[in-house]
Amino acid sequence: MARVVIIGGGPGGYEAASAAAQLGAEVTVVDSGGIGGSAVLTDAVPSKTL
Repeated sequence: MARVVIIGGGPGGYEAASAAAQLGAEVTVVDSGGIGGSAVLTDAVPSKTL
């Protein structure tokens, strides 16, 4: 089993952690805020994604 550390819990980090876990890795996500990143948790979501 591989061990993976993801630095940054934004959208990219979350997807990387999800993909690694699906492939059987033991994943640790390190972020000073929450999972999802500031754009998802506190800032406005970009309107072009709607």
